[in-house]
Amino acid sequence: MTWYEGVLLGFLQGATEFLPVSSSGHLVMGQELLGLHVPGMAFEAALHFATLLSVVVAYRERIGALLAGVARGEREQLGYAGRLVLASVPAAIAGIGFGDFFASLFDSAFVTGVALLVTGCVVWSARAALARDPAGKAGVGTAIVMGLAQAAAIVPGISRSGATVVAALWRGVDPREAAAFSFLMSVPAVGGAAILKVPELMVGQGGGGVAAEAGGAASGVDAVSMVVLGVAAAVACATGVAAIRMFRAMLVSRSLHRFAPYLWVVGVVFLWLVSGW
Repeated sequence: MTWYEGVLLGFLQGATEFLPVSSSGHLVMGQELLGLHVPGMAFEAALHFATLLSVVVAYRERIGALLAGVARGEREQLGYAGRLVLASVPAAIAGIGFGDFFASLFDSAFVTGVALLVTGCVVWSARAALARDPAGKAGVGTAIVMGLAQAAAIVPGISRSGATVVAALWRGVDPREAAAFSFLMSVPAVGGAAILKVPELMVGQGGGGVAAEAGGAASGVDAVSMVVLGVAAAVACATGVAAIRMFRAMLVSRSLHRFAPYLWVVGVVFLWLVSGW
């Protein structure tokens, strides 16, 4: 993989991981339409850690206050941390218990196209949810609902940020708080996904997906140079921070629903292209 392909994939991952357009769906489309092959687990792990770092950078003050409060045993911060953990449970159960099923969905371009259309409908509904002037906080019930939405977003084409934030808005959560909780609850999910790849990375096995289809030639850290990997990760991290800020700004301006037409057009065009009509 060339450095500019690494930059392209890093940009695609960073932008779509946090905007409500589905990073998994766009990566599937990128590989399907452009022939860009993700070379093994090293590259995937690097991009996951890069997007994790994006959240840490964007919410460093809040994360610092949360950790300090938990260390001091503050009830409010302990409760918030507990709700973040609770919200991570559904995705953990889905990923561990039904991992093979979800992995199989990445081989179906049709599933991705339909899921993008569904995400468009979900994002469009944010307009009505915001019209209700939500101003609450994320309680236990909301944490569970957002956790279920995050689990559903394992399906390629379902946006994690879009599904979780819109779910929170319909639960009456303030837009800024909905975004903060959504991105902070992604830390265990994204970090866990990256950590699960470490054993395969260490033993030098590329795993499945596109690399396996290529004949298993791509494996571990031998599949891509450290320079390309580092550049891609840096681009993903920087793009991710910008995407988070853009997402929050669009929530405040109540314009998040504008992503819906894009998702509908992309979903329809992608389904048309892969159908062979």
